[in-house]
Amino acid sequence: MSALSDRINNLSESQTIKMAKMGRELAAKGVDVISLSFGEPDFHTPEHIKEAAKKAMDDNFTYYTPVAGYPELRKAIAKKLKDENNLDYDFTEIVVSTGAKQAIANAVLCLVNPGEEVIIPTPYWVSYSEVVKLAEGKSVFIDTTVEQNFKITPEQLEAAITPNSKLFMFSSPSNPTGSLYSKAELEGLAKVFEKHPHVYILSDEIYEHINYVDKHESIAQFDSIKDRVIIINGFSKGYAMTGWRIGYTASTKELANAFDKMQGQVTSGTCSITQRAGTAAYEGGLESVLQMREQFKKRRDLVYGLLKEIDGLKVNLPEGAFYFFPDVTAFFGKSYNGRTINDCDELSIYLLEEAHVATVGGLSFGDPKSIRLSYAAAEDKLIEACKRIRRALEQLQ
Repeated sequence: MSALSDRINNLSESQTIKMAKMGRELAAKGVDVISLSFGEPDFHTPEHIKEAAKKAMDDNFTYYTPVAGYPELRKAIAKKLKDENNLDYDFTEIVVSTGAKQAIANAVLCLVNPGEEVIIPTPYWVSYSEVVKLAEGKSVFIDTTVEQNFKITPEQLEAAITPNSKLFMFSSPSNPTGSLYSKAELEGLAKVFEKHPHVYILSDEIYEHINYVDKHESIAQFDSIKDRVIIINGFSKGYAMTGWRIGYTASTKELANAFDKMQGQVTSGTCSITQRAGTAAYEGGLESVLQMREQFKKRRDLVYGLLKEIDGLKVNLPEGAFYFFPDVTAFFGKSYNGRTINDCDELSIYLLEEAHVATVGGLSFGDPKSIRLSYAAAEDKLIEACKRIRRALEQLQ
């Protein structure tokens, strides 16, 4: 009999981390693996941010930090939200965490009681439903398709809400699809939420700056529901600061106090050096962010053209983030060398072992029809990866 708790036994392993691990293990055996599995920019953290971290060490910012973050950083975040998003938050309504993942966990664990429903559009980021499990809530999924650009309609949202609904979780721009909601589309959802004041909204905006269409739109802009919105954001994607582990929430004073209380019993305050780096990131302007975004857009257009040439793949043009999420159902039931592909996860394993390209199957994202490919890699790697994928898929009969 296992000594481990039901809580951990019921929790699934992160499939993005699992596939990255499998790719590394294969590479360690001398295989030339191209990894398109991890959601990590391949750019270096901008120099002015690294210099701020070095100075912080020299200035002895090496002690425990306030649980919610240094006031200087929280004020910089509040200023960013006002200047870039026209959203008014006091710095006391900001809580800094060790990555956006912890910020999400804080929000879910502070809001959701056992048995309460959390509405999640599919596909969704792999950890959403797992954090709901930790809170002993019940995930309620709204399915979308590539034909609707993986975005829900107000009618779908209305049909999913019940008296037991507590929270709605979504990301825009989206991981894993790259889809993003326009202001008009968000307004349509906001009008539904207006009718259901018992439902909170978790808006994951970590890919905010990787947007190829227009300026970022947040659902928090609608005053009628703003006091029920929890914005999740951070520095990892737009500023290439994944290893720094820094994210934050913007919400109400009541919610911020709850998140502070939760975090104080789990990790306490985020790394002091990282916080000084985050302050420099937001005070240093968007030049480096925009340069990276242009490179991502070039890669998106390149990969879109290559994927469109592969018979059987059903692919849309993502409007943000750095992922493609093609429908691969045309390959289910096909075989190569005695191996039959039955679902998207099996296809992902096949591509790793046969084409030596690491992707992530869609089952962990709540979509059994698709796989996720990251294009946060050099152009020559992306071209070669698409060639390998094409050859491997053409072998399936």
